[in-house]
Amino acid sequence: MVQKSRFHLSSQEQKIILFMISKIKPNALNFGDQMFNILEFCKVCGIDYENGKNYKNIKNTIKTLADKSMWIDDNGVNKLFRWISEVDIYAQSGMIRVKLQDNMKPHLLQLHEHFTQYELIYALAMKSQYSIRMYELFKSYEYRQRCKFDIDELKHILFAEKYSRFPDFKRKVLDISMREINELTDITVTYQVIKNGRKYIGIDFSIRIKKDIDERMSAWSKIDEAMSASKHLVG
Repeated sequence: MVQKSRFHLSSQEQKIILFMISKIKPNALNFGDQMFNILEFCKVCGIDYENGKNYKNIKNTIKTLADKSMWIDDNGVNKLFRWISEVDIYAQSGMIRVKLQDNMKPHLLQLHEHFTQYELIYALAMKSQYSIRMYELFKSYEYRQRCKFDIDELKHILFAEKYSRFPDFKRKVLDISMREINELTDITVTYQVIKNGRKYIGIDFSIRIKKDIDERMSAWSKIDEAMSASKHLVG
């Protein structure tokens, strides 16, 4: 699903989806109901859960998320999927019941090969919607230690076609994503731009796992800083 899907979600919408997916048991045959509360979600995402606006904001975010869909290339057939089929919010307890769409099951359940695995905390610490999506892509190619994209293809995957000029795409998408991924995750990514004459046509990414303990500790320290800072920026 990571490599074959195309979707446009805000960073908070991506975090809600990843938070729900993280609660699915690896050997589950069905999704069942995903139950979580506002307090738990805010704590996990580093959001100031004492801010009175968070309940309303997350409610609106889930509503927007339930209305969104994505395309998945299923062996040459483009299929339209929705993320969520049912949502109940219990105002008194602050609990939320969410059920993922059943047609997502082949892409999220009983995956014995060709799946991408990573720690949720790395995605939750990032602020840019592009950073989270690119991190997922890089993790799916981690075993190769590199991946290459045509620039137009990468813009299409990221829903970043609005950055028609490469300098704008580099500044608004690449530079921010590389900084967040390299500082806040378990991998380091570098890249080289491929040109044809004066035209920028592709990007060749190199992916390295952070195996050194000092690198890992530095990343965890920056994650803690990022999560703590976000509490004062929400609302």
